[in-house]
Amino acid sequence: MHQYEDTDLIQRLKTGDLTAYDALFLKYYKLLCLNAFWFLQNEEEAQDLVQSFFIDIWDKQLYFQFNGEIKGYLHMAVKNRCLNHLKKQKLLLDKEAAWSQTQETEQAAATGEADPDYYGQIRHTLNDMAGQKKMAVQMVYVQGKRYKEAADEMGISVNSFKTHLKRGLKLLRQNMKNNRQH
Repeated sequence: MHQYEDTDLIQRLKTGDLTAYDALFLKYYKLLCLNAFWFLQNEEEAQDLVQSFFIDIWDKQLYFQFNGEIKGYLHMAVKNRCLNHLKKQKLLLDKEAAWSQTQETEQAAATGEADPDYYGQIRHTLNDMAGQKKMAVQMVYVQGKRYKEAADEMGISVNSFKTHLKRGLKLLRQNMKNNRQH
């Protein structure tokens, strides 16, 4: 098989040449899978991520951003996707851990091991909370919405939403701490 120079592939891609896309895929797929595997330590996830990246190159016409030798760009793009994937996995694991902790607390409350008024205190604190703080806490922790989704529903920016959520959680923690001390 003829090895094409990156600059030639890029020019052909920019004219919509599907064979150039195929050549780019064949030239870099295995190397990028190895790169992704180094981060993810999972062969199937690495292959899925790289395949998704190549689909985006064609569908989103990312090749218009390519100039000259693209090996470095491809490696950096896959690295960033891997890091984002790992970040999402960690957030998911953190949410699962928080859910497990909530379940354990509920079981302890049901068996009388926890303060029987614990949930009443949480409900009372949430009811006393101001509008957007309360809404932010409920949307994320009760309804399970993502920050962007909740912010859009509230008609505010994600950063504003995070501020309301942070303030709501701080108030909730303070009230719960104060109630435990009494």
